[in-house]
Amino acid sequence: MSDTPEQELFSTAAITSFRLNGQFLTIAEELAGPAGLTAAWWQVIGAVLRGPLPVSGVARAMGITRQSVQRIADLLVDKGLAEYRPNPTHRRAKLVAVTEAGRDAIKRINPQHAVLAARLADELGPEQFTLTVQVLTRLSAALDTITDET
Repeated sequence: MSDTPEQELFSTAAITSFRLNGQFLTIAEELAGPAGLTAAWWQVIGAVLRGPLPVSGVARAMGITRQSVQRIADLLVDKGLAEYRPNPTHRRAKLVAVTEAGRDAIKRINPQHAVLAARLADELGPEQFTLTVQVLTRLSAALDTITDET
């Protein structure tokens, strides 16, 4: 029995996404390392840069388990890169917030991050880069929709 065209597209999208994930993680480790962070630490700090979130909110934003985020958040708090704050809407689910030390670590990443972003924009062209991000965002939203239905 042969695969349908939709199955072929689905498989290719998945394999390409897995490859992209590996590529992005490798790049993130290279960018974060000199700032004393790991890619996972950078992800969690990045999720709370605009404002504190509960661990479950960070997990949802990142698409990983709450337990993984909790482990990383605890490490970040121990290292002084994040802190727990009271959550006015939920007594037990504290908010994760970035500290000044965490912001300073992110600032150390930004110059190389900007260089890499510019190189990718040059490689793709600004319009294609924008379209690529839009398509990836739409793909993620579509997967959320169809997996919520099952």
